[in-house]
Amino acid sequence: MSYPAISSGKKYVTFFGRIVILGFGSIGQGTLPLILRHIDCDPVKITIVTADERGRAEAEAMGIEFTVQPLTRENYIEILTPLLDAGDFLCNLSVDVSSLALMEFCHRRGVLYLDTCIEPWCGGYTDNALSPSERSNYALRESVLEFRRRTGDEGPTAVVTHGANPGLVSHFVKQALLDIAHDTGVEASPTGRSGWAALADHLNVNVIHIAERDTQVSNLPKQPGEFVNTWSVDGFFSEGSQPAELGWGSHERHFPTDAGRHSFGCGAAIYLNRQGAGTRIRSWTPLEGPYHGFLVTHGESISIADYLTLRKGQNILYRPTVHYAYHPCDDAVLSLHELAGKNWNLQREKRILMDEITEGVDELGVLLMGHAKGIYWYGSVLSIEEARKLAPYQNATSLQVTMPVVAGMIWAMENPNRGLVEPDEMDHARILEITRPYLGKLVGTYGDWTPLQGRNPLFPEDVDMSDPWQFKNFRVA
Repeated sequence: MSYPAISSGKKYVTFFGRIVILGFGSIGQGTLPLILRHIDCDPVKITIVTADERGRAEAEAMGIEFTVQPLTRENYIEILTPLLDAGDFLCNLSVDVSSLALMEFCHRRGVLYLDTCIEPWCGGYTDNALSPSERSNYALRESVLEFRRRTGDEGPTAVVTHGANPGLVSHFVKQALLDIAHDTGVEASPTGRSGWAALADHLNVNVIHIAERDTQVSNLPKQPGEFVNTWSVDGFFSEGSQPAELGWGSHERHFPTDAGRHSFGCGAAIYLNRQGAGTRIRSWTPLEGPYHGFLVTHGESISIADYLTLRKGQNILYRPTVHYAYHPCDDAVLSLHELAGKNWNLQREKRILMDEITEGVDELGVLLMGHAKGIYWYGSVLSIEEARKLAPYQNATSLQVTMPVVAGMIWAMENPNRGLVEPDEMDHARILEITRPYLGKLVGTYGDWTPLQGRNPLFPEDVDMSDPWQFKNFRVA
């Protein structure tokens, strides 16, 4: 397959330090050409450190040093110390390597840092010696926030959880709030956490779904014993094995029967005592319409809910309910069905769909509900054809991740002394400016759908009809 040129594109920033890319699966392979396209840096100063041989030929064709060396608790300092010093950059796209350990390493050495999710050491997601609360994304985020409390608000910038989601969708939320304000005649110039939270409260945004539908299809169907996906199989399996999690809104009246609250931290989220990849949830996107997604845990479900919380002393005045509602490609749904049937023992064979994709789009956006205009979906509708024209080594899903990674790196280079930063705390306009050319159609559309619309006419349910955004006992699907 022929690919577009790497060299053509606007250089947003010049970087003189070294760059280490940790992990080189599908996302790493797609990110590297975009770094070379949009960051003015010396390719000789880029090193890939990864756990296996995937992507070696692609990296070496671009003149990039490629090292196979899995990182562990015992060896990560020894391996990274010769490669990174003050003013350098660690782009962490790995799995099974502790994000917190890497952040602490970078902070000590004055190294800029970015990741796409907060990872524990290998096995941390599925360690049954830990309680559901302890192996949640909530707990991982709280450990990182505690690191920030210890180190302060300055020091080398560490951008955490900045891919498509978590990451890009936090910027979509801010743009969606501004759009709704404009379309309902509300003057809005929010700044800081309290300003954005006050705007969301004023607009009566009770619920935010990260609503994603992937319709990409392949000419090589999934085989028995194979897990097929359009992005990292290991990453999807890990997060799907965690408890389902959601930011818990101040308006909610019916607590889920199998839910738990955390005994520590900000209190913005709850968890369910079941896997996220085994929990279905109703949602809506513009092309697909209503669908059943999976309530997979993601960092943005917690960080957005926390960021948009209004407090008076210890009292919560306002907080939206926030969660992911993910319908992956159909082959991935079949893979999940098989995985659940095997008691969540991951299939031996794994395949990332790339060149074999024949058609389809990834609709990735945020669905804001409860406001005066009903529902508003804002996000990216990117087809496989568009993705292939825009950048090499991409499908529609990966490009929605890789360009936000590069945008986050650029923002960190432009703001190198901000300490630890979550996506919600960054300049959404700057990130959207950089990513917009790679997102296909940026769509904002209103609708009148609710989760109760046309629900189960043949089998009556005990639901609270006074509020279309809630279900008694949280009967999600």
